Amino acid sequence: MDIEAIVKKMTLEEKAKAVEGFGFWWTQEFPELGVPQIQVSDGPHGLRKMYGTPGKESETITAVCFPAACATACSFDTELLSEIGHAIGKECQAEDVAVILGPAVNIKRSPLCGRNFEYISEDPYVAGKLASAIINGVQAEDVGTSIKHFAANNQEFERMYGSSEVDERTLREIYLPAFEMAVKEADPWTFMCSYNRINGTYSSENPWLLNDVLRKDWGYKGMVMSDWGAVSDRVAGIAAGLDLEMPGSDCVNVERICKAVQDGELEEEALDTAVKNVLRLVQRGIENRRDEVFDHEKDHKFATEAEKECIVLLKNEGKVLPLAKEEKVALIGGFAENPRYQGGGSSHIESFKVVSALSLAEKYGTFTYNRGFSEKEDVVDEKLQQEALDAAKDADKIVVFAGLPDVFESEGYDREHMKLPACQNLLINQLVRTGKPVIVVLHNGSPVELPWADDVAGIVEAYLGGEGVGEAVMDVLYGNVNPSGKLAESFPIKLQDNPSYLNFPGSEHKVKYAEGLFVGYRYYDTKQMDVRFPFGYGLSYTEFRYSNLRVSRDSFTADEGVTVTVDVTNIGDRAGKEVVQLYVADKTGSTIRPVHELKGFCKLALEPGETKTATFTLDKRSFAWYDVEQGDWYAPNGLYTVEVGSSSRDIQYTADVRIVGSMVKPPVISPDTQIGELLENPYTKEYTMECLKPYIDKYTHGHSSDEMIMALVRFMPIRGFRSFLYLSNEEVDSICEGLKKNIEEQMKQENDA
Repeated sequence: MDIEAIVKKMTLEEKAKAVEGFGFWWTQEFPELGVPQIQVSDGPHGLRKMYGTPGKESETITAVCFPAACATACSFDTELLSEIGHAIGKECQAEDVAVILGPAVNIKRSPLCGRNFEYISEDPYVAGKLASAIINGVQAEDVGTSIKHFAANNQEFERMYGSSEVDERTLREIYLPAFEMAVKEADPWTFMCSYNRINGTYSSENPWLLNDVLRKDWGYKGMVMSDWGAVSDRVAGIAAGLDLEMPGSDCVNVERICKAVQDGELEEEALDTAVKNVLRLVQRGIENRRDEVFDHEKDHKFATEAEKECIVLLKNEGKVLPLAKEEKVALIGGFAENPRYQGGGSSHIESFKVVSALSLAEKYGTFTYNRGFSEKEDVVDEKLQQEALDAAKDADKIVVFAGLPDVFESEGYDREHMKLPACQNLLINQLVRTGKPVIVVLHNGSPVELPWADDVAGIVEAYLGGEGVGEAVMDVLYGNVNPSGKLAESFPIKLQDNPSYLNFPGSEHKVKYAEGLFVGYRYYDTKQMDVRFPFGYGLSYTEFRYSNLRVSRDSFTADEGVTVTVDVTNIGDRAGKEVVQLYVADKTGSTIRPVHELKGFCKLALEPGETKTATFTLDKRSFAWYDVEQGDWYAPNGLYTVEVGSSSRDIQYTADVRIVGSMVKPPVISPDTQIGELLENPYTKEYTMECLKPYIDKYTHGHSSDEMIMALVRFMPIRGFRSFLYLSNEEVDSICEGLKKNIEEQMKQENDA
């Protein structure tokens, strides 16, 4: 297609029509202009394509349900995520789908968010890396992705109207980096803006978000579409950079757009830009179309293998796991028979084949099964409970399949609490009292409170593991697979421990992100607060030893960066995989920051006795924080500590490094500038000592060497000399002008050098 020529031929009405979808899943077509339609489809952990002709879709096709993002994130495996992307991309080609709507990378601010199962992590680095991997996989198959939901969409409560009240530094450091990383490392074909407002402005009509940040700061060249029904003011959206409104609404906004252009309210150039972005997407979808086979059986097997990489072993007291084939095992809980393997809402897949643990149990060992409790509701059935307790008496070990029923978490609403159903907790406590070892397998989309965690012998976190979760869990329980998953989110002991607790879900149509940067482990670790399980945590059936931490240089400029390596050895008797994690701690004291932040991870597969080296490259962003005053990332000179370990709470080795050569921020000079700030800054220290010392000496009566007196001076603004030394306003202004001039001269000398 000659897009420029097509746009020139279009009438104003055709242009206005082109930036609206057709029906729920299609773009508009213009046969007379040679513009066909393309179809998009829900995702992101499987293909949720609707049957039917454009605008008349009905039921969804049968597809393969891969593990949800809450599970795949725990793999910490970019290669695995890329492979999942390839598989989904091929399925899209087989079903003539041009764009799949995902991945979803919103930060897990609160465990209560009803859509957390679709989201990757509480950490933006993990979310960005894994999202980039799956995007690259899908798009390598010539199918587009739509990374979502842009941005600060971290709850379902009032999701289509509420305003996320969050400062720019927090946005830049926590809620935007995953999107930014995806732009720079994967270049998704489309972005999907979120429903919510950000500081009062809808994402769908937010020029700062869609133009200033996404396109200007990050250089994004693709198309931006709305979430389904996210548009409030369509004209404002076009002006702000929203290209395509979804779904189609029978062209209700066409007349509004045309009138806005005719009245000069909307520049036609802005509309043309949106039309061109939509047509480029259509062109990519059409030109990259190819025949492909949707091999359901093959993809089911792959989905099962993928979940085996995601399961997290949280507790294994006395090496109660793996189970032995000859042991008598009591399987208890409705999830053993009917596993919860996906979440509700727009990501729900009509699954090809769901395999339960119960259906496979005979292949693994000797067992009995009792339901014990329902997997669908929180109801105590005394008869079912007693049958389970009776069966447990004859067992060597008890495995309880527990979790959250479908109704507990879904798109559209948030959870009200962080608890498992009371009927499950009741039975687990009763089973513990039998004295038999109890292992609990969890099926949930986000953290739950575990009041019995100290009493059971084993805990296995399966999350929502896709349609093959039953086989994957049994392989882990019986040791056919050595678990290697690590938590991509912290498990607090109770809901009240979460940093967003006092401000979730908000009131008066606003939610204040008052915790700022301190989300997840950034909060728990900085406060040294007890958690049930820390970020990055997960056990194995083997053991690993870290050694020989090395840094390529201990002093460097921010632009040079540094390489960090560490050796990891499998000192156990079976093969396993270890997720090596690297955190950076800022010791410069330049601003308030979390005690440490994840800046690298690496998954190593190791045979018994084998040693491999994990290598990390740290650049400026690995050390920097976002300075709103400068409008840029800032890595100040000074000391940093590189930490390497197996979780955020299990740091094995550390090394100190130092950044030199960064531009030092000069203080903002005004009568309100504090004396201490001037004495501490290299740009003003010498001048302050020369020019202000007479005033300081006079104020301290010659006791400027006295620490207590100088502590008072430290926080006194320059204007304080007016009150205590009777300087005139003119004299104070003269001091300020001298400081400004001195700073300018020094900066000029540095630039010339």
